[in-house]
Amino acid sequence: MAGGWSRDGAVQDQIDDTVNDAVQFARSRMPSGEGLTHCQSCGEEIPEARRKAVPGVRTCVPCQSTRDTKAVSSGFNRRGSKDSQLR
Repeated sequence: MAGGWSRDGAVQDQIDDTVNDAVQFARSRMPSGEGLTHCQSCGEEIPEARRKAVPGVRTCVPCQSTRDTKAVSSGFNRRGSKDSQLR
C-alpha cells in the first residue's frame, strides 16, 4: 500500500533499486583480467590457491582485508526520510 502521492509498489521499487545499486557496486570492485603472482600493495607472493579461487586477484589476503575495511558506500538513500535529508 502506497501513501500520499506515490503509486502502489513505489516503496518496493525504491528498495529494489537500492539493492541493485549495491550489487552493481560490489561487482565493480571485483578483480577481473589477468591476475598477479605478487601483491601489488606489499610485494608478497600471492598463494596459488588464492589465485585459482579469485581470478584476476591483485592483492594478498592481508592487504585485501585492509582495503575491504576502508570501503565506504556513498549510495543514495531513496527513502527520503528526514534523517537522511539532515546529513
